[in-house]
Amino acid sequence: MRRHIFTADHEEFRTLVREFVAKEVVPNYPSWEQEGRLPREMFERLGALGVLGMAVPEEYGGSGLADYRYNVVLQEEASRALVTLGTVRTQLDVILPYFLAYADAEQRRRWFPGLAAGRLLTAVAMTEPGTGSDLAGIRTTAVRDGDTYVLNGAKTFITGGLLADLVIVVARTSADPADRRAGLTLLVVEDGTPGFTRGRVLDKLGIKVQDTVELAFDHVRVPVANRLGEEGAAFGYLGHNLAQERLTVAVGSVAQARAALETTIAYVKEREVFGRPVAAFQNTKFELAAVATEIEAAQAMLDRAVLDLVAGELSGADAAKVKLFCTEAQARAVDRCLQLFGGYGYMTEYPIARLYADARITRIYAGTSEVMKVIIAKSLGL
Repeated sequence: MRRHIFTADHEEFRTLVREFVAKEVVPNYPSWEQEGRLPREMFERLGALGVLGMAVPEEYGGSGLADYRYNVVLQEEASRALVTLGTVRTQLDVILPYFLAYADAEQRRRWFPGLAAGRLLTAVAMTEPGTGSDLAGIRTTAVRDGDTYVLNGAKTFITGGLLADLVIVVARTSADPADRRAGLTLLVVEDGTPGFTRGRVLDKLGIKVQDTVELAFDHVRVPVANRLGEEGAAFGYLGHNLAQERLTVAVGSVAQARAALETTIAYVKEREVFGRPVAAFQNTKFELAAVATEIEAAQAMLDRAVLDLVAGELSGADAAKVKLFCTEAQARAVDRCLQLFGGYGYMTEYPIARLYADARITRIYAGTSEVMKVIIAKSLGL
């Protein structure tokens, strides 16, 4: 099916990204997977290319193009090449919007040039041991003491936390028994601040090139000048970007499902069983026809949501529907594709094995499928 959401400028950007990924990412990707992270210099190269500063205002070294479709192109081209850019996606799609929306003029002067150039790497620390999706249950505290906050607590499952220069920490600055959501504040902790330590790098089932760590804060003094937005308003801020964050997961899900389909089609045409190509069997044709159809349905749903997001009209419930459908469709697609590889599909030397492992997290992070169903049900008045 033809897609109608991109302009000539987006397609020009796609060509640029495709060439960069083929030259700079694909040859190095296996070693990055073994190291469990993207190297810092990769961010600087992307910064020099202009990728990281697309949405950053021109006065700070960016392009001033706040168009999410460029982010979509970046994810699609990485998936097409059977790689992921992990923490790049998180920095652009999940974290940068907080800085763009809530940084004051002084913070913009301090941080935006480095963000656009790829010199400043970021992470956002929300999840805590035991809280999971319950952000209102956050127990990390920040107590005001003059012109600083004293921060104490622990965070886990923090993407990009290993190399981050700036970590947006969600902390409780006050408590209201009548409103658990009130009293949360965003504080930016800078690398090297006394009392801020990084714990172990977590060994994950998939997305190996994306570092995920534990963070600890022991009487960390954070300047009030590093607070993003107003004190106590963070819960509302977190909800502000959730639609885009969930759409970002869906974009990756559809792109990776399509990559699984394409690599499977190539494989079944070459692999022979009982003297015939696997592609010649009716079951193969029917399975891949069904997968291709579901991917197109997911793509159509996703593209409509992307246009709604760009127009500022994507609701939280619609974002939840898109994430739910696209991630569940991805799971079905990669499972059916792996089956057609037979035993080879279980070997990590084949891309389908990595696509299978990487797919499992998409139904969990940015809100589980069950949480998405709760949001959708509420929108139905249930």
